[in-house]
Amino acid sequence: MRVTPSMYYNSIYQKNNSNLNKELFDVNKQISSGLKIQYAQEDVPVFAQTMRLDNEITILSQVKLSTENGYKVANQTDSIMNEFSDLMNRFRTLLIQASNDTNDETARNSIASELRGIEKNLRSLANTSINGKYLFSGSALDVQPIDDNGIYQGNGDRLDAFVGSNNKQQFNMSGVDLFLGENTSVNRQITTNVGNANLLIKYPALQASAADGETLSASSDMRQFMGDTDNSSVPANTYYFYMRGTKSDGTSFSSKISLTDNDKVSDLLDEIGKLYGNTGAKQVVSVSLNSTGEIVIQDKINGSSNIDFHMVGAVDFSGGVAADVTTVDALDSGESSFDNIMNATSTAANPNLFVKEFTKSGFTSASGAPTNIEGLVYDRTSFSVEGSTISSNVPQIIKDTNAFAEPATKLSEVFDLSKGTAGTLDGTKLRLTGTMIDGVNPYDITINLDSAGSTFVDNIGGNTYSIFNMDTAGRAATDADEVTYQQLLDVVNMAVTNNLPAGATDADYDTAIADSRLSGDSYLSYDGKIAFKDLTNGNTQATMALHDVNSGDFTADPSVITFNSNNTLTVRDPKNDFFKSLDEMIQSVEEYKINPDATTGTERNLGMENSIARMDALQDHFFSMHARVGAQSNTLDQSLQRAQVLDVTTQTLRSSVIDTDLAEASLRLQQLTINYQAMLSTVGKVSELSLVNYV
Repeated sequence: MRVTPSMYYNSIYQKNNSNLNKELFDVNKQISSGLKIQYAQEDVPVFAQTMRLDNEITILSQVKLSTENGYKVANQTDSIMNEFSDLMNRFRTLLIQASNDTNDETARNSIASELRGIEKNLRSLANTSINGKYLFSGSALDVQPIDDNGIYQGNGDRLDAFVGSNNKQQFNMSGVDLFLGENTSVNRQITTNVGNANLLIKYPALQASAADGETLSASSDMRQFMGDTDNSSVPANTYYFYMRGTKSDGTSFSSKISLTDNDKVSDLLDEIGKLYGNTGAKQVVSVSLNSTGEIVIQDKINGSSNIDFHMVGAVDFSGGVAADVTTVDALDSGESSFDNIMNATSTAANPNLFVKEFTKSGFTSASGAPTNIEGLVYDRTSFSVEGSTISSNVPQIIKDTNAFAEPATKLSEVFDLSKGTAGTLDGTKLRLTGTMIDGVNPYDITINLDSAGSTFVDNIGGNTYSIFNMDTAGRAATDADEVTYQQLLDVVNMAVTNNLPAGATDADYDTAIADSRLSGDSYLSYDGKIAFKDLTNGNTQATMALHDVNSGDFTADPSVITFNSNNTLTVRDPKNDFFKSLDEMIQSVEEYKINPDATTGTERNLGMENSIARMDALQDHFFSMHARVGAQSNTLDQSLQRAQVLDVTTQTLRSSVIDTDLAEASLRLQQLTINYQAMLSTVGKVSELSLVNYV
């Protein structure tokens, strides 16, 4: 076969020209765009790998942005908490100065003024915002955390930064954790608020020894502690003590013990300890007498907010049995002032019956409770009234978790189930009494918790109503152990607003609840206390008391629950209420109280020494929260640095996959250009040869 010029042309030029042009075009495109490919079909593996890396870079960009924003908030929070720490240290220093007896009232007034200034600054720090978003409000970023009364208004939600695939890191500190948080390492400590001194010191004829001083100690005898009207222990006086309270595990106790002239204060303290579970081998609580004679009890089991205490002492100096009773109501005829007995100035029905109070709270006794001697009343006290709100003073605490009860919490999760029929609330009865919102008509309700169906009885009208569950269709009366706080609050609301059901059906029940909510609102406060708000009056005329029907009866089981009480004061507790505590501490300085003293000023004020102890607990909690914020900041900072490194690494890897190596591409362009020129030269020569042959 003869080789023709066209065959040379097709073989050398046409095919090579097309290939070289394409390669030149591709390499020029790579140089101009900086990318190896621009479309998937050009190189599917490179395109797929590039898309995966692009996705990773996008995620890392989101991580960096989220982490950086979270870090800014955490870092700002850390900075604010540093200022908190400085102010709290100054606050504690001033408390210690104020408790020093070298300070007179003028000096303490100045200290109190500075403390109020620190309190104001702390509140301002608590309301810190960034770009209009509050730091300590949880997820309620537009809500000011602390109101003018020092009450927290935000929520406890956490805010998280996205720091990686399926990985989040909290960056905020909510006010629930910081100002109302719980420190499980703290042991609850409580104290009575009526000081005790040697009652015989004013009467030398009764003193066993001239060396006996005014101050009581554990070694003091019962005559010095409870008094006597003669200087003889024959026949010996019998001193009765009526004690009620709650143990660390949430179970209650009610006990009457007797001691004689030959017994010591230490014997009484030992008996108190036994009620909480102390034995010779195990100490559950420590019980002591402070410098002013108040009884101090400290739980040795940390993390529990349950222990409580109330005690009344009684002795019949006539030698009779008036002090030996089954219900504390019977002691109301006695005299609470030992001096009145000694000076024969008592106006009590029984001036020989000395009743000693250990706690006072200024509460009004509920209907049917003692009214003469305030300290007799434990948990049959009327709730306090302020403006349109009626409030209890005992938080409802879930036994298993030490958390505050919520409306959906079952009563059985809080009440003591060890009394009556063990393991159930079946048979428990509560009494709800008071005056309706009209300020005139009384109400008297008995709440019967029954496994066959709980009910409440209008003791005035004589009607009985089932307690239904509004959230359940086709309803029957609720099992005792299933009744919730919301159902209890509904009964309270209906009674106080005078909206009892018109009939016995669940529809009547629902209507009564709905109508009652137009006039009043019964609820659990932020710290687990039952409260009622009158929606019809700025200053409510209503009153309320709620208690176990067994209260005060020492022949029956003790109360399975306490809602409001004339109880001991809380010195330290795992649960914190930051700004409320600050206010009470400052108040102790303003009232010049070193220790609790119910005879002057605010009856339930702790005093400066106990305020220092409470401040220590607050600082411990605050420091632990500060450490948590610091850990959050460090974690976010590390996450940010890691994201930045990963971003650079991924960008580099992407570049190696998709980006053009300009030096390599330029060299290839040069080679392709030489090849193209060589091809053109060859084609030219072939073409010239063909022409010669043709000629």
